[in-house]
Amino acid sequence: QVQLVESGGGLVQAGGSLRLSCAASGRTFSNYYLGWGRQAPGKEMEFIADINWSGDSTYYLDSVKGRFTISRDKAKNTVYLQMSRLKPEDTAVYYCNADGDNLSSWGQGTQVTVSS
Repeated sequence: QVQLVESGGGLVQAGGSLRLSCAASGRTFSNYYLGWGRQAPGKEMEFIADINWSGDSTYYLDSVKGRFTISRDKAKNTVYLQMSRLKPEDTAVYYCNADGDNLSSWGQGTQVTVSS
């Protein structure tokens, strides 16, 4: 069973930075994409970034492109989301995602709040 544990959320002022971490366990993730989604209050979940095992393929939602950077540490089975130039509209619960072996799993989420 895939387990995903996020950390690193918090309160930050607009223009600031945060780094989210997600520790994955329960599988061999060599054929998995790891990524992040977020859900703002009253809105649907949106998938914002992912990265393949080797780290040479990434995806970013247009609204975060150039501000967020996804990376992974294969030895630690950990994926990171470095968020810079944060905006109030980035306020959401951020969820880690693992996609592979015909499974898509989500973590419990970590709150990110950006004040104006």
